[in-house]
Amino acid sequence: MIVKRDEVVTLVGAGAATPAEIKRCQALGPTLVAADGGAMHCLEAGRTPDLVIGDMDSLETSTSQGISADRLHLIAEQDSTDFDKALRNISAPLVLGVGFTGARMDHQLACYNTLVRHPDRRCILLSDTDIAFLAPPRFAIDLPKETRLSLFPFGLVEGVSDGLHWPIGGLSFTPDGMIGTSNETTGPVDLTFTGPKMLIILPKEWLERVTSALLETAARWPAL
Repeated sequence: MIVKRDEVVTLVGAGAATPAEIKRCQALGPTLVAADGGAMHCLEAGRTPDLVIGDMDSLETSTSQGISADRLHLIAEQDSTDFDKALRNISAPLVLGVGFTGARMDHQLACYNTLVRHPDRRCILLSDTDIAFLAPPRFAIDLPKETRLSLFPFGLVEGVSDGLHWPIGGLSFTPDGMIGTSNETTGPVDLTFTGPKMLIILPKEWLERVTSALLETAARWPAL
């Protein structure tokens, strides 16, 4: 394990990321880790990453020269993405990922795939409009009525809900069948799921509240 923290960690990728988003995440997770080329976003935001993890194929030489060698952790294998390399080597209560969405749709889908393949690693991915995270066995949060809450399955999964306009009890969700986009809240939400296959997607304005809710959630999925 490369990074071990008892607090939230901010992880920055080479996709779409702004200095304001990095600052917002660091207010919740002070430790700053870059996945390969994400180090450039960190430096552009006036912050030097505590660690850089990846195969270093997207890290510019000029950027790496500005970061001490002891902070660079090369993982040379090409069978996984830099997000995967970083996430599986971070032990923390929660990781906030920024810079993992944007122009490359295939990269974004690969990141969601990584969330599902590492269910023991709690992580919220931040985009320009939304946040997405793997639902734990049970997730409860107090949100205003009519807040958009989408559910997207990455495998066969069932669940039970309180506080959703369209309840999910009795439904079987699959990526090529029933999905749960554009649901909305009717008050405080309480969700339970049968397996680590469901992504929850919310407007990014609720990042801080979701962070607190996940940190307060004791139920966790084991490693696959």
